[in-house]
Amino acid sequence: MAGGVTEQDVVEVILEDHRTMEDLFRRMRSVEDDRAGALEAFSSLLIAHGEAEEAEVYGALKRFKDVDNEEVEHGEEEHAEGNKALLALLEVDEVGSEEWDERLEDLVEAVSHHVDEEERTILNGARENVPDERRAELGGAFLREREQQLSSGCGSIENVRRIVNGK
Repeated sequence: MAGGVTEQDVVEVILEDHRTMEDLFRRMRSVEDDRAGALEAFSSLLIAHGEAEEAEVYGALKRFKDVDNEEVEHGEEEHAEGNKALLALLEVDEVGSEEWDERLEDLVEAVSHHVDEEERTILNGARENVPDERRAELGGAFLREREQQLSSGCGSIENVRRIVNGK
């Protein structure tokens, strides 16, 4: 890839997940799509993504002197907000109901806000201050943790509830 970016670059991997989440949001809004299936896929990805960021990426980024630690900590808080909004949507009985639409809107708002801030602050900070080799190492660690989370059924309502209620 151009600019010395490897295929495992943590920034690129995270951005790819963000684009997948946006696609899943579109599917959850469409009456012509499998909205419940899209929610199931989204739930697994959001939880796996957030848990992998917190376990493998955020702590490492805090050690770089020019990465804004307050933004990283704020990112963790926003993960909790997104997880809470996800749980509220998972608890809706009828896909496509008025309650579904309201809670989907809350989820989109929480996650989109986080994605925007993370891309402008944390990820740009990583681009500017973290060497390519270290970003590649973090990308590999992120992908391994995310895969482990996905294979554990991390998006189940029970697991999301456990995370929201404080592990």
